[in-house]
Amino acid sequence: MNRGEALLLEVGAFSRRLVTRVGRASLFLGAVLRRSQMPFARPRLLLREIYTAGVLTLSIVVVSGGFVGLVLGLQGYDTLQRFGSETALGSVVALSLLRELGPVIAALLFASRAGSAMTAEIGLMKATEQLDAMEVMAVDPIARVIAPKFWGGVLVMPLLAAVFSAVGVLGGWFIGVVVIGVDEGTFWSQMQGAVSWEEDVAGGVIKSAVFGVVVTWIALYQGWSCRPTAEGVSQAITRTVVLGALAVLAADFVLTAFMFIGV
Repeated sequence: MNRGEALLLEVGAFSRRLVTRVGRASLFLGAVLRRSQMPFARPRLLLREIYTAGVLTLSIVVVSGGFVGLVLGLQGYDTLQRFGSETALGSVVALSLLRELGPVIAALLFASRAGSAMTAEIGLMKATEQLDAMEVMAVDPIARVIAPKFWGGVLVMPLLAAVFSAVGVLGGWFIGVVVIGVDEGTFWSQMQGAVSWEEDVAGGVIKSAVFGVVVTWIALYQGWSCRPTAEGVSQAITRTVVLGALAVLAADFVLTAFMFIGV
């Protein structure tokens, strides 16, 4: 067997494994969606997951959003000043956050903090045979454990992105108006005139909702399918962060192409 044939066999084997994993993940998502009655029939389960995935992630989102807004204010003013357009600082900060930075960075933070926690919890439940014990007691683990976490992550992701964008705008206002001295009325009026509800605000909400579905799906599936060992759980957590970040960036490109560019 020559090198070309060996390479072709490796590519074929990799493609087969990839298709198999995507298929199993899709079947897992379908099972979660079919068994999603319990989180809404028992709101306490859903509220607990909203707290775990959203409230406990809020601090890092607020701090990160503030610093991103500060940097945007500094960099935006420096760039706009070269063209004599520093009065447009408000619109630049708002559009950058609402369209891209808010949903994307919030999703990356969500994957790192909440997604890894979901994977670790499900993986440990699998390693300690808690999921098997639930099945023995005639309790559906997907309906009781997985579905509330899935919908909790989907619901909190747009809220986290909105908080990130709002705090970032305040950071840009602080740098531009308070520190540098841009006229406050001009800052807010330019922002109000440039931001469109349909294209910018609604587009950012749609993006963050899609990111919430993708990241939560990846995190839960990695925990559900990991090897029930300490090493297997740690590898699943790593895969959640890496695959979640790559999926967010890829989905962001696709959504941006269709929503804002009109490809």
